[in-house]
Amino acid sequence: MVLDYEPEQPREIEPLMGWTSSGDMRQQVHLRFETVEEATAYCERHGIAYQIFHSRPPARRVMSYADNFAFSRRDPWTH
Repeated sequence: MVLDYEPEQPREIEPLMGWTSSGDMRQQVHLRFETVEEATAYCERHGIAYQIFHSRPPARRVMSYADNFAFSRRDPWTH
């Protein structure tokens, strides 16, 4: 479970280097919790409005090294 803060200030592009920056330090904070209950208790204790989003782990495509050289390959082999 991860707690991410909502941005308080929009990001700005620096005119000299073209990098994006922000004066909002909360965008850099990511708090991790073991359970949903711990995260909600933390938010309620500190008066933070929260929403819970459940995500699924990404599906992994199992592929062997030999599949890189198969004739039935999806993408053509290029050098």
